[in-house]
Amino acid sequence: MELNLIIDILSELDTFQKNQPSNQTSLEDFRLYLNEKAYEKETPRNLTDKFDLQVFDRENEIAKQVIMLGRYSKHLIKKSLESHTDLVNEDFTYLFRLMDYPSLTKMQLIEKNAHEKQSGIEIIKRLVRNGLLVESPDENDKRSTRISVTEKGKKVFQESMKDVTMVSKIMCGKLNGEEKEQLLTSLKKLNTFHHTIYTNLRNEDPIKILKMVENG
Repeated sequence: MELNLIIDILSELDTFQKNQPSNQTSLEDFRLYLNEKAYEKETPRNLTDKFDLQVFDRENEIAKQVIMLGRYSKHLIKKSLESHTDLVNEDFTYLFRLMDYPSLTKMQLIEKNAHEKQSGIEIIKRLVRNGLLVESPDENDKRSTRISVTEKGKKVFQESMKDVTMVSKIMCGKLNGEEKEQLLTSLKKLNTFHHTIYTNLRNEDPIKILKMVENG
């Protein structure tokens, strides 16, 4: 092994240990530290400089972090639902949203989950097939079908909610109470904005939406 590599490893290990609250560290802790350090060095600027692209560094980094968090949460939820064979990731969110209402039309439920119509229809079909949701005619609109949660669906929801709640704790990582409140405030503000875009402007060109954002 090259001497310089050994020196680099020992230097990183020394820095790692100096920043630990206790002396009880493991090889796994050190590996995670190196992974986090490498991840923090990644930036969209590396590619944009290479290809001479105009970008918004801070906004690009925020978008990247949001996308990655979405993927991490999807993975964790999938793992937590392995013992609930009637549910997969998106099935749970549909069941979760519908628990707040006596019933909704299919399109109302799909829009509350910000999905494309076809994807939402497939999820609803699967939940109905598994006996978690039930369809009924809409008395006020013969063209629509209403859906509601069955007794089996309520039971599955309560059982699975325990596991999904555990995931929510994991997703918050090591943020303290104040950091969680600050993050929650920012996320609610972002989601309110995007809900408006999704509801009213989902078919508009992104360039037009960006101009609206920039013009306040």
